[in-house]
Amino acid sequence: MRILAIDTATTACSAAIWRDGEIAARRFEPMQRGQSEALMPMILEVQAEAGDQVANMDLIAVTVGPGAFTGLRIGLAAARGLALAAAIPCLGVTTTEAIAAAVPDEEATACPLLAAIESKRADLYVQAFHAGRKPADGPQAVDPDSLVDTCGGIIFPGSPLIVAGDASETAAQVLKSASVDCRLSAAAGVPDAATVAELAAARWQPGLEIEPPRPVYLRPPDAVLPKDGGRLRP
Repeated sequence: MRILAIDTATTACSAAIWRDGEIAARRFEPMQRGQSEALMPMILEVQAEAGDQVANMDLIAVTVGPGAFTGLRIGLAAARGLALAAAIPCLGVTTTEAIAAAVPDEEATACPLLAAIESKRADLYVQAFHAGRKPADGPQAVDPDSLVDTCGGIIFPGSPLIVAGDASETAAQVLKSASVDCRLSAAAGVPDAATVAELAAARWQPGLEIEPPRPVYLRPPDAVLPKDGGRLRP
């Protein structure tokens, strides 16, 4: 099985090709913006390195959020466009799942986990997981003051809470101030297409019908339509 995976959901851009149980090629670059210019060259690079083409893929996988509004649209548009052109299925993976999957097994197997992502506002995008990365709930946008309540169902005495993601330091500071035993994960703070590809490989089998991926928006966009459609007053 061959999978092309991409991510542009947060503050990085990455592409990877998974083939027959391993990553055949991978590109990853941190960036605040510019994913729309960087993504397609990355895809061409991983194709060249792997000696493969999108037309040969069995599946395309992409992060669907939560994350940056523009970044999600870039990744989803590219993934769905490539899948349509190659007549292959496209599968979505949440950014919080991708972050949790990258946490080392020695941290995630025995301890509960919180994936926390910056939203560029006062709130955080989070998802809580029981030990073994079993989701306790879906992704949420929460005020930092509500983090303890959000994690209440996964916090147990004697089992530290592992916190991962680019908002992990912010989340950990809030939790520690409430006397929650938590530790920062050694994992990278943003999703990686290589991890997205591995998640997709474990979840999908050839012939399995799936719905096209849709973005996970946890709040409305900052931009709003102008009053009266932008028309000038008479």
